[in-house]
Amino acid sequence: MQISPDFSPLGLGLAVPLIGYVLAEGVWGKRSYDRMRRRRDQDPNALIGMFRQWISGSWWAAALAVLMLLVSPGVHLSDIGVRAPREPSFAIGAVGAMVVAMPLLAWLFHRSARAGRSPSENSQIKEMLPRTSTERWYALAMAVTAGVSEELVYRGFLIALGVDVLGLSVTTAAAVALALFTVGHVYQGWAGMVLVAAVGCSLTYLYLSSGSLLVPVCLHIFIDVLSMVVVPWITAKARETDVVPAGS
Repeated sequence: MQISPDFSPLGLGLAVPLIGYVLAEGVWGKRSYDRMRRRRDQDPNALIGMFRQWISGSWWAAALAVLMLLVSPGVHLSDIGVRAPREPSFAIGAVGAMVVAMPLLAWLFHRSARAGRSPSENSQIKEMLPRTSTERWYALAMAVTAGVSEELVYRGFLIALGVDVLGLSVTTAAAVALALFTVGHVYQGWAGMVLVAAVGCSLTYLYLSSGSLLVPVCLHIFIDVLSMVVVPWITAKARETDVVPAGS
């Protein structure tokens, strides 16, 4: 993949708060997650409040990135991955595989939950998994927000900035962006960050190989919806099914 972005002086000026947000996201996310975790059992709105903060922050960063594009005539949509994949059949196949995989994975997670082996039980982020229908809607919004905004900022704009400002190759800029993406998820602990790095590496590969953010965005949303909405919901339903009615 080859790109040649040329950000305007105003665009580079707008990059300063965007980079500041990226560098601070790990600390901010960790503090807000720890605060939510302490209040989770006493405050029914603790998780919702955290999601609201994260969603607003994510869209603020995405809006800032789009503004950088609008004031930089030398940056084309293709420079940030807003284009059709070079191989449309690859994108169609990848999205189709996600659609087919969702019910299969849901069935497997349901069996695991019935057997008492739910993967969410021992997760470092189990406190941010929704317990009510309202929390599930917010988790869904968070999953979609993360899929769009994080791919646009970390995969699209950070790589373009690395190429233009630092003179890095696309591959090196992608590696730096991946490192920042991983650090931004420090609230998940070391094990979680290793998983984030692995997933991020896959998303980066899909972007660089296709030249488009379409497949990474769809896969990112798919993964987050599965882990934050589908698996917790299946686990809760399995527990309800296993409850023996009184008098039986």
